[in-house]
Amino acid sequence: MARIAVLALLWVVIIGGGVLGYFALTLPDTSELTKAERRPSVTILAADGSLLTTFGDLFGQPLTLQEMSPYLPKAVIATEDRRFYSHFGVDPIGLLRASVANFTAGHVVQGGSTITQQLAKNLFLTPERSLARKVRETQLALWLEHRFTKNEILEIYLNRVYLGAGTYGVDAAAHRYFGKSARRTTLYESAAIAGLLKAPTRFNPTRDRDKAAARTAQVLANMVEAGIVTESQAAAATKEETSLPTIAGTRSGARYFADWIAGQLSDFAGGGSRDLTVTTTLDPGLQAEAEAAVAETLTHDGPKAAVSQGALVAMAPDGAVRAMVGGRDYSESQFNRATQAQRQPGSAFKPFVYLAGLEAGLRPSDEFIDAPIRIGNWQPRDYTGRYQGEMTLAEGLAQSINTISVQVAQRAGIRNVVAVAHRLGISSDLAPEMSLALGTNEVNLLELVSAYAPFANGGSGEWPYGIAEVRDTDGKVVFRRTGSGAGRVMSPEFAGTMNEMLGAVIGHGTGRSAALARPAAGKTGTTQDYRDAWFIGYTADLVAGVWLGNDDNSPMNKVTGGSLPAQTWRRFMLAATRTMPVRPLPSAPSPPALVVAARPPRSGGGLFDNFFGLFGPSKDP
Repeated sequence: MARIAVLALLWVVIIGGGVLGYFALTLPDTSELTKAERRPSVTILAADGSLLTTFGDLFGQPLTLQEMSPYLPKAVIATEDRRFYSHFGVDPIGLLRASVANFTAGHVVQGGSTITQQLAKNLFLTPERSLARKVRETQLALWLEHRFTKNEILEIYLNRVYLGAGTYGVDAAAHRYFGKSARRTTLYESAAIAGLLKAPTRFNPTRDRDKAAARTAQVLANMVEAGIVTESQAAAATKEETSLPTIAGTRSGARYFADWIAGQLSDFAGGGSRDLTVTTTLDPGLQAEAEAAVAETLTHDGPKAAVSQGALVAMAPDGAVRAMVGGRDYSESQFNRATQAQRQPGSAFKPFVYLAGLEAGLRPSDEFIDAPIRIGNWQPRDYTGRYQGEMTLAEGLAQSINTISVQVAQRAGIRNVVAVAHRLGISSDLAPEMSLALGTNEVNLLELVSAYAPFANGGSGEWPYGIAEVRDTDGKVVFRRTGSGAGRVMSPEFAGTMNEMLGAVIGHGTGRSAALARPAAGKTGTTQDYRDAWFIGYTADLVAGVWLGNDDNSPMNKVTGGSLPAQTWRRFMLAATRTMPVRPLPSAPSPPALVVAARPPRSGGGLFDNFFGLFGPSKDP
């Protein structure tokens, strides 16, 4: 019997040694332990200097234990590994204590990993939970204890551990959360940083200040229990929490805008490994109003109207993007519907048709006839099949009459319409086909809004931009915008004329729901089967556009550009322009008026009588 037991033990030793040998041979490379692999960090700021978000890895200066605030390593040891200086990399006593606590509680309440094991896992292993990973973690911990002193292990750990908000190491965390070096953190601040080790996201003070405070209080209690500080010192430190400055968190709603900025940054700052700080054109106040306007529409009207997504872009007339909403919820979908979604604009494209008509010699007072027309096999017609007969060019735009737009495109020449649209800022490909007059070619919201900017500024073409300045970590200016654009893209006369005609859209046309108590102009757009609904409008100080629809291109419940999009635009613009002075839109120079006031709709014609019907993809209002 004893012989069998000896043989069994021998086989256990042989097999166990073989298994350990296998894991030892498959350990990851440890030769570059002290080298930190990192992505360059990009900090993106709003126009007022407030934080929007960060990309990449934020590392502070590597500090020795002697250089750090003395509270920092003590807080970490008291909370994470109180027996750090007495175990050999693995703590059997701590492991047993954690097992008992977890068994008693019925779930995991304590971890048994030492600081050395955590360092091994963070530096060399994946977060997977498996027996194989635990064996490798233990072997690496024993190797670290053999290779380095206790102070060196703690030092590497504190300089490399992830502490939330993209920060690695206590110095980066101290700068991110408290605006100071880890050399100068107080007892309370040190305890707050140590508290992040358990769950960097959950206890992040930029996300939940209350949870962070509760966790910090627990760390202070641990320090009292370990005899590191007295109860009176901990109590005095706790009072410091109320005097800490409010810690700015990243703005989740502005992540669509931040992603757009990050995607073009290399064009302005080049590549390389340097950290960068980008000051943008985004106005946090206008951004909040834009998010609120879209959210209110989708929440209160979305279910009944069968609309699930929306986007909004607002920019100054010089192209500086002030607000961008790329969708309902960034955490659910990072697809930016303001810059990436290519959708048919419908009648929101018509201003380019009418401008081409003016440039071809037409006048707003010229008479056209709203009647059936046919171009080859294509017949644009109104939604109801009724036509309003004779009307002026200006009235045709105000009421968004499809047959009039097609006639104007014929007079101007469809290739000239394409040229005008590209000249004003439409960058998407446009097919020189007559259906383009009704907005059949796909564009995105950002380019459509920017193409309306020349109307608002009197005729200058502007490229949409969001980067004002880029600096590196030394404060050196890498890029600074000094102003650029396409120059004049239409005459002041035509800009003034278009403003009068597009003002009539809001005054008594399809965009009446967008009316403001100040001069404003704009255009509605609705595509076939109500798949897209738009309103693009502007004042003298702000150009904004709204798109509503569904990602799967499914129809909405009779949502037109003159309904929910115009109402959303108005809601945003009322808030956005509240403190802006009332200013007139650019007008045509002398002779003062080329535009004959558009006549009210004839009987039988109304808001829903002006759609593109049988064959085309576009209708309006």
